[in-house]
Amino acid sequence: MVRIRGQIGDWPVELTLELEPGEWAQLRGQIAPAEPEPEAQTPRPAIARGDDRTWEAAKAVLQQAGELDGPQLLQRLEALAGSEVAGKRLLVRLRHAAEVKVESAGDAPLYRWQGNAGQG
Repeated sequence: MVRIRGQIGDWPVELTLELEPGEWAQLRGQIAPAEPEPEAQTPRPAIARGDDRTWEAAKAVLQQAGELDGPQLLQRLEALAGSEVAGKRLLVRLRHAAEVKVESAGDAPLYRWQGNAGQG
């Protein structure tokens, strides 16, 4: 089973794909693993150029909303980043960003955009 969550405009979307074992085997046969390129084996810097664009887009999500609770923000970041893990990484970065204030609000933290606080 594969679950895809995201957003189309303001509408949240959740899609679940269920395949039989034979269908998964057929799908695996269609996708041949690529040989890793030599440069892919070298350690990546902590923040690559593509990550910078995603980071800027993540900040823009919160800036445009003004404030979001943690689960709402995580859902949008997962859709933006393309995976749950990448979305969680962005959420952690936002938690520690100078432009963001995080407040305890019941069951979930509330993330508020504060602008360029601390920026010179």
